[in-house]
Amino acid sequence: MTVATPSRSWLWDIPPSPQQKAGAVPALIPAILDDDTMLYWPHHLEQEADTMTLEQPVQTHRPVVMGQNGMVVSAHPLASQAGLRMLQEGGNAMDAAAATAATLNVVEPYMSGAGGLGVLLCYVARENRLRVLNFSGRAPYTATPGRFTLETREVGSRASLVPGNVAGWMTLLETYGSMHRGHVLTPAITYAEHGFPLSYNNHRYIYNHQPLLSRFPTTASIFLPHGEAPRAGTIFKQKALAQSLRAIADGGREAFYRGPLAKAIVTFLQTQDGLLTLDDFADYQAVWEEPIHTAYRGYDVYAPPPNSSGFQILETLSILNHIDVQALGYGTPAYLHLLMEAAKLSITDRIAYAGDPEHTPVPLDRLLAPAYAKAQLGRINWQQAARVIGERPAGETIADVIRPGIDPAYRDGLTTYLSTADREGNIVSLTQTLGTGFGGGLVMGDTGIFLNNMCWWFEIDTASDHPNCVAPGKRVDFCVSPIQAFQNGAFNLSIGTPGSYGILQTTVQMLVNLLDFGMTIQEALELPRFRYFEDRRVEMEDRFPAAVRQEIAALGHQIDAIGDWSPSVGGGQGIFHEPGSGVYQGGADPRRDGYAVGF
Repeated sequence: MTVATPSRSWLWDIPPSPQQKAGAVPALIPAILDDDTMLYWPHHLEQEADTMTLEQPVQTHRPVVMGQNGMVVSAHPLASQAGLRMLQEGGNAMDAAAATAATLNVVEPYMSGAGGLGVLLCYVARENRLRVLNFSGRAPYTATPGRFTLETREVGSRASLVPGNVAGWMTLLETYGSMHRGHVLTPAITYAEHGFPLSYNNHRYIYNHQPLLSRFPTTASIFLPHGEAPRAGTIFKQKALAQSLRAIADGGREAFYRGPLAKAIVTFLQTQDGLLTLDDFADYQAVWEEPIHTAYRGYDVYAPPPNSSGFQILETLSILNHIDVQALGYGTPAYLHLLMEAAKLSITDRIAYAGDPEHTPVPLDRLLAPAYAKAQLGRINWQQAARVIGERPAGETIADVIRPGIDPAYRDGLTTYLSTADREGNIVSLTQTLGTGFGGGLVMGDTGIFLNNMCWWFEIDTASDHPNCVAPGKRVDFCVSPIQAFQNGAFNLSIGTPGSYGILQTTVQMLVNLLDFGMTIQEALELPRFRYFEDRRVEMEDRFPAAVRQEIAALGHQIDAIGDWSPSVGGGQGIFHEPGSGVYQGGADPRRDGYAVGF
């Protein structure tokens, strides 16, 4: 069998594993493929001499970045450097996270910003405590299903929840930061005021969104200054945004939620038939919460609680925890079929139960119970792909679609990721978003700020009793979910990705790469990924070998090839720390502009 990586290959023979010989692994999908089958395999996985040993590492497109004193990983090199600057100047991981998050507003303006939302995990070393900070926004007080159409919940002045990011940044700094907010925001203000060179990805995103951006004069004047997207390498300035960030640096949360920025945004929205009011802004607070978790092969894996959808990740891991994934073999049809089917079962539960727990309880005690996970595993048909409704409630019924595993009566009782670590052992894992690219597409007057379009994630059917149906002051089913993993009580891993509902599938694949197959952080981020949609349709990167995709298709999966490297399956970053090593290892996904930096 020939085994290949992007630029290197080895030759070996793979006999059946002991588990396969014992019948523990379903024999319905061949674990040993034809001689021309190509698979990726991480260099850390070593089995007994009569099976396989890989002596050379997988060639990655980027190196694993090492650092003893600190690490920053984010979706843009300038943002990562902004966070690293805080660490090198004596700041902690919380200062670095806020600096990185604010700089992403400038250098990746289509993914997140002051008008966006987010959630973070914060491990506080001196407290030996992991906390969640939820700043995912709330629906306007006047938001009811009848106030939205399919278009207005996605584009323009009505699409936004109350922005939460500024509350998140400021609350993090006020609670655990060591630097003044003005210093932390200086890199973002500087890049907005004096400009930064647009990357090729920057240009591509602006170019691809020209139809949206051209609809609104306040937006087009900044992003389409000559009627078209600026070229890569252009020094791109956002002076209005610089002024807004400077106001936040001077006045903190008060400036954004009760002061001049709140008034400017609401006044502009009133001219555009928007819903947000000064009361919506003035009442908003970021909230500290407790994480949820599951045990997985000796690790404790943590995610934010609902309204985050992170429980889908944990439920999928709980299902996988009841089978020896290594015995199936990385990248085999059996392995991929298992991951796809487990994801579909978890997706179905997330659609049925996810929402704001202040309005509808989410039955986490059932969904994350080991017995339930084992029962879910028993529902998988190893010979046939199941039908799934899709990533959210569908308007049309698909015949024989998977149903939730819990009795329904029980229901009564475009994004960016960053992570920072410092010499004291503090870790921040933060995901923030505008919703889709450029949010609602509308820059708020002369503030330079996009608002999010997270109302698109609410259901607006006036006859629906779905837990994620829009209501005044409600929090949306928030598909973002940064992850941290601990081993024997010590921090081991921080990882996350953008990608809408795909976040909840991509994150599982990255975690399995790391926790089951011992890959390096960079290998785990780079290897090919898939994303399931409606019915039996799955997007797969072309780097999955053709023979493997053929075997998958034979099981009924309807494959859409999406190229070798597709942002559809995310753009993750991560920090790995082997307990006791004293060294952080950072990785960043080449599918986007992500970069890891450390010192």
